[in-house]
Amino acid sequence: MNMKRKLTTVYTPHAQPGFLGKGHTARPVVAVDFDQSDPFIMLMDDRLEKTDHTPVGGPHPHAGFETVTLVLAGEIGEGEHALRSGDLEMMTAGSGIVHTETISKPATMHILQLWLNLPKLERKAQPRVQRLSAAHVPFRSEDGVAVKVYSGAFAGLTSPLKNHTPLILVELKLDPYAKLESVLPANFSTFIYVIEGAAETGSGNYLLTGDQVGWLDRSALPGESELNITAGKDGARLVIYAAEPQHHEIVSHGPFIADTMEDIRQLYADYRSGRMGHIHDVPEEQQFSY
Repeated sequence: MNMKRKLTTVYTPHAQPGFLGKGHTARPVVAVDFDQSDPFIMLMDDRLEKTDHTPVGGPHPHAGFETVTLVLAGEIGEGEHALRSGDLEMMTAGSGIVHTETISKPATMHILQLWLNLPKLERKAQPRVQRLSAAHVPFRSEDGVAVKVYSGAFAGLTSPLKNHTPLILVELKLDPYAKLESVLPANFSTFIYVIEGAAETGSGNYLLTGDQVGWLDRSALPGESELNITAGKDGARLVIYAAEPQHHEIVSHGPFIADTMEDIRQLYADYRSGRMGHIHDVPEEQQFSY
């Protein structure tokens, strides 16, 4: 018999001023200890109401993990590298890369950006970028439940993204009182983040409301688990993140994740000396568009 997932931790992350200046707020969605969130290092809910033409953002380095950026509304980036509503980008920073996210005109934007830990043996993986356009996200809608699978497999749908760390990323839209019953790996760290409306989930049918985060229990052993979600009277829009824990300690400092502080110092030296290339310039075989 499958394990029935239940909620263990519920909270509402509070908005705080973001680094993009006026009109930018950021909510720290992952706000539990790493032994519970592993492999999720950080997830920020970024919302921007920009009213001027002063450029914000710009180039910055990353190494030792992957960024997973889901655009819920608006646009980020420029030109052929722009991400628009419904698009997703997974960037493997790996051994070290420079990334640019620039916004130079008035804009309304809502994105979720995840930092995902890499397996220890792939900490210094060759950088790569994968972009999944909104038009090509695996999608199904029936019985009042619309499912988009951006990464991994869920509810009979499978994303084309390649994963170093097994990751399931799903967006759900449910009509009032609509129900979803599906399965997840029992040993995956899993949380639900409600964007709009409210939904009951977990074996105790706890009601999660807008901007709330609910973490589910997990098994120490692999296998399947049951996940049941029922929308409230106004329906619900939510995201599910589930990923396989990597069970190794990490060192986090600024834009870098590593195994030791010596590794961190070397990454800063590599960046300052110009040894980190730009993600736009990685070899073609490391760029994927779906």
